[in-house]
Amino acid sequence: MTPDKLNELIKSGEADRFELTRAAQDNEKIREAICSFSNDIAGRGLPGYLVIGIDEKDPAYRLDIKAEMLEKLAGLRSDGAIMPMPVMNVSRILHPDGNGDVILVEVHPHELPPVRYKGRIHIRIGPRKDVASEAEERILVERRTANFRTFDAAPCPEGTLDRLDLETFRQTYRPQAIAAEVIAENQREIPEQLAALRFYNLKRGCPTNAGMLVLAFDPLDLFPGATVQFVQFGGPGLEDDVLAEKHFTGNLITLLSELDSFLKGRFTQKPVHLSELREQLVFDYPPEAVRELLMNAVLHRDYQSTSPTRFYQFSDRVEIQNPGGLYGDASPENFPTVNAYRNPIIAEAMHNLGYVNRFGRGIARAKRFLAENGSPEPQFDYRTNHFLAIIIKHQHR
Repeated sequence: MTPDKLNELIKSGEADRFELTRAAQDNEKIREAICSFSNDIAGRGLPGYLVIGIDEKDPAYRLDIKAEMLEKLAGLRSDGAIMPMPVMNVSRILHPDGNGDVILVEVHPHELPPVRYKGRIHIRIGPRKDVASEAEERILVERRTANFRTFDAAPCPEGTLDRLDLETFRQTYRPQAIAAEVIAENQREIPEQLAALRFYNLKRGCPTNAGMLVLAFDPLDLFPGATVQFVQFGGPGLEDDVLAEKHFTGNLITLLSELDSFLKGRFTQKPVHLSELREQLVFDYPPEAVRELLMNAVLHRDYQSTSPTRFYQFSDRVEIQNPGGLYGDASPENFPTVNAYRNPIIAEAMHNLGYVNRFGRGIARAKRFLAENGSPEPQFDYRTNHFLAIIIKHQHR
């Protein structure tokens, strides 16, 4: 986008594709704009542009653009407030009148709408932003149905509504995914509510694969690999004695809750002597790091594989392995800087349930927790169709 093209867009009358604003600090307004452009209710299939640094009432106004502004705006993409994660770019370009600069936030239409901010679906009708009506939301749901690209978004013909734990959906999942006042006003039937959260395909009349994985009473007959297998070995190899073993099964709401509880009591701290007067408590394996890498494995795994996610504890290390190597744009050359989601709907569900804080940060957080514990950095092997993360045991002195 150049200043000339931006001027052409502003003069074109396509008011649903651009918004001009003065301040870069109004995160609420900016997030609503990103959400509305992502939903592209007009169906143009073209990017929308938020131009920051223009005051229509004061043509002489110029924004003092700092590098931190650009970084903060770029961070709105992955902080988890907008779901699913928007496709956007932030750049600095010449002011349309050729004097000074503006910040340009380019937002592409999402292929898996509806996109929500704070549980609300924001759209743009000409120059005006609003919250989508039920009819407009249905348009977005049907558009997603036509565009589904990932396995978790695809319909699951073998699934049925009576296989889903709808009480857990009403009491546990829905309140965390949808704003309270939206729920209070909601008069739609359960299939439409599920479809709005990408758990049901209205056109096919069946749950999506994500709906079955997250909500089915028992999804294992359809996805036999959707388990986590924990084994503790007495030595450094698979041939050593098995000291403990546990399988985590069920839908993801159940599995993740049980896994989270298990990790909280699994690892204990030990004092390490620093000096005559000081000791430090450290973990053999910091539980926060193990949790981040384990949740990462559950999120990114290939659910079409019959292999479980493996969580093995040896005498000198922890290994977490999931079927499914690097996905999409992620490659050995750019890992872990570039992250692509094999299961975007499951990623959103895990965020809504509180198991993912921010998108694309799991490995960085695991590294930080290990560093704070004085442990070595994690090791990764992703050269095959599996992804292996290794945490080395802390060597107490």
